[in-house]
Amino acid sequence: MLSKKTKYGLKALTYLASQSKREPVQISQIARHENISQKFLETILLTLRKTGFLGSKKGKGGGYYLIKEPSEILMTTVIRVLEGPIAMVPCVSLNFYEKCDDCPDENKCAVHKLMLQVRDSVLEVYRNNTLADLISE
Repeated sequence: MLSKKTKYGLKALTYLASQSKREPVQISQIARHENISQKFLETILLTLRKTGFLGSKKGKGGGYYLIKEPSEILMTTVIRVLEGPIAMVPCVSLNFYEKCDDCPDENKCAVHKLMLQVRDSVLEVYRNNTLADLISE
């Protein structure tokens, strides 16, 4: 299940990407428009700034803005930053692999085989969608 952090992060990114100008937008405006707690949104936007999706400006006329084109922001990257590993179990993770303690042989594990398919299907969707795709629909 997608966490609220990730859901709200995607909503905030799409809101920023849908702005006609790339000027800073105040947190309060995003929070109000997307119905997100301002305090929670602050932490999410800070994470997105630290990981290179957003820039920020302090003071009058300040706020957050995209520093990349929406077409350059892949959903795989956004999901990994906000949610963590895409795989549902660590034994099929591409970037965060860990062997399961309770599994003697991954190659014979039915759960492993199923989760590989799930991971590959999810990755296919994320890899084929950018922030631009989310705002164009």
